[in-house]
Amino acid sequence: MKLEAIAQSPLQTLWRRIWLFLAIMGPGFITANVDNDAGGITTYTLAGAHYGNLFLWAMVPIAIALTVAQEMVTRMGVATGKGLADLIRENYGVKITFYVMVALVATNLGNVIAEFAGIAASLEILGVPKALSVSAAGLFVWWLVTQGDYQRVEKVFLAACTFYVTYILSGYLARPHWPTVLRDFANPRLPLDFAALAMLVGIAGSTIAPWMQFYQQSAIVDKGVQARDYRFARIDVLIGCAMSTLVATFIIVACSATLHVSNIRVTDASQAALALEPLAGKWCSLLFCLGLLNASLFAASILPLSTAYSVCEGMGWQTGIDRRFDEAPQFYGLYSLLIAGGALAVCWPGFPLIKVMYWSQIINGLLLPVILTLCMSLSGREDIMGSFVNPAWFKWLGWTCTAAISLLSLAMAASLLV
Repeated sequence: MKLEAIAQSPLQTLWRRIWLFLAIMGPGFITANVDNDAGGITTYTLAGAHYGNLFLWAMVPIAIALTVAQEMVTRMGVATGKGLADLIRENYGVKITFYVMVALVATNLGNVIAEFAGIAASLEILGVPKALSVSAAGLFVWWLVTQGDYQRVEKVFLAACTFYVTYILSGYLARPHWPTVLRDFANPRLPLDFAALAMLVGIAGSTIAPWMQFYQQSAIVDKGVQARDYRFARIDVLIGCAMSTLVATFIIVACSATLHVSNIRVTDASQAALALEPLAGKWCSLLFCLGLLNASLFAASILPLSTAYSVCEGMGWQTGIDRRFDEAPQFYGLYSLLIAGGALAVCWPGFPLIKVMYWSQIINGLLLPVILTLCMSLSGREDIMGSFVNPAWFKWLGWTCTAAISLLSLAMAASLLV
């Protein structure tokens, strides 16, 4: 009786739950944080530098929409044991899956190029030539995935997530006036001019991207998360989305308190890192620069991996970084091609870098509403989800978020085309 009482003690139960959560933790935290990539950081930088704290309030509804999207695909992965591309092919046919995969590869290739551009820009500030930094980064991310297994690769990705704290430290070192920050955060304002609306669309579009839904669900399946572990996977999503939003908020605050106050205009995150030194000190500038390097290197690993998962699932090919190269040649081959293509594009003289990134964002904006609609439809079917089907309150919230994100994504695509 005494041993049984000890086994059921509240403290032991608490520690057991903590260890279970740590075992499950990974997919949600990694996916949400890697979305703060070179493109996202640049967007948040421009928002803070050009508009100050004007858009801080928007981080709350954006965080809610991000959490809804990521929780939904986590639930689908747990309920079905299949990736999102698998489910789309099985329920909507090969033709629709093929067109979705073509659009996803096109937009993700543009994003991979942007990540290698971010690596080059951040290391050039530290005096490393572009050809050396991009080549070394490409070889590293290729080696990391092709020569590792899921558990080891996930540990590296989780470690990379911790480096996002550099942006929180940068925000603190920028010495903002916190009462003003809190006032602006609680006071929603939105000028109706085109530039301000386009910036809001950019912030939302940078936070939620189509690749995230595919990678999140594939990672849940690859890790083998079971139905009994769902509550821990959901906590993982909530923490990841909260951390991602916090980092984005501090980037805006840091640039608002320095660049905006000093009326300094920048066009990308690397320029912001240089401009911060005389305004907030070398440590603030260095941390901002290292944050950009970490985010770009992190995303340069994840985005090709997400694309390889999605395409191979959609086409019915073998996937998974626990498999050998000869067991999943299409998976590793596509991963390798995307990394090589992204690295070579940045080093290639005269390559139309801006144009490729520009069109990838248009495709991204057009694809996201389609993916979210498919996710809501699939997760609302009891024959697919069983007891994990969307409850009534989630259907209302999910379709509201899907409609809002779809309108913003289409507006982003339209604004880029104008």
